[in-house]
Amino acid sequence: MTKLTFRSLAAGAAGSLMLAASAVAGTTSAAAPKAPVPVPPPAETVGLFDSVGVTLEAGYDSEYYFRGLWFSSNNVWTGATLSIPLADKLTLTPGVLYTSSVDTDIPGSFEYSELDLFAGLSYDAGFAKFGLAYTYYSFFDTFSGSVDGATFGFPNAPDSTITGAQDLGFTVAKSFFGLNTTVGYWYDFKINGQYFEAAFDYPVKVNSWLTLVPAAAIGYGIDYYSYAEVTGVNDGWNHVRVALSAPIQLTKSAVLTPYIAGNFSLDARDQINTVKGKNDVYGGVKLSVSF
Repeated sequence: MTKLTFRSLAAGAAGSLMLAASAVAGTTSAAAPKAPVPVPPPAETVGLFDSVGVTLEAGYDSEYYFRGLWFSSNNVWTGATLSIPLADKLTLTPGVLYTSSVDTDIPGSFEYSELDLFAGLSYDAGFAKFGLAYTYYSFFDTFSGSVDGATFGFPNAPDSTITGAQDLGFTVAKSFFGLNTTVGYWYDFKINGQYFEAAFDYPVKVNSWLTLVPAAAIGYGIDYYSYAEVTGVNDGWNHVRVALSAPIQLTKSAVLTPYIAGNFSLDARDQINTVKGKNDVYGGVKLSVSF
């Protein structure tokens, strides 16, 4: 953040004024000089972008799961977000994320890559934080990835072969005695599906540079990428996720976060999370730098 501060040049004439007063002392015809009125310094001026925050991230995931659904293995990704205060408690957060699979253990040449563009609004009401976010997803190798140039999805399940989607989500977050809780709802315009999730985490500060963060989440879907034409499942609980991350404060602005997690498939996922199995343990690391 850069602030431009203009300082007043008030000063200095006091000695000269005292000499002038001495010169006219003892005369009755000249009025005593008046002390100058001090000029207040101008208010500090803050530039338009001085309060904008920037976060750059890059990371690696041994398995890529999103809302309980497996997508690919050995993904590298990068992303960027801006934090733009619009009002006292209202913040705009646009951003971008790109992820791509380096190697996935599937016969043939498996490819998966995805670009997400998003914009969110958050409002801190004091008793809770409210969020509204729009995301556009582009699946360059189809939603299920591709093998030797053909989709890895089910030909008779259109949801598994799309190349793009958009959703709008609403979240409410609140902390209770150090436990962070978030509940959210998302509507997918591409497939007219709905997704609900409740998530929890409890940061435990170990020392000045290390924090341990156990976390858990559970999701429920309504016509939400369950591939009902194949599985016969339209609605249901789709997964439970547990994780332990360890943010390490490298510098004032840089944080390195390794993690280990487990994805446990429920009714709406256990028939389609077959590559790595119904239940899977995986891990990764990310580096975040904020300005």
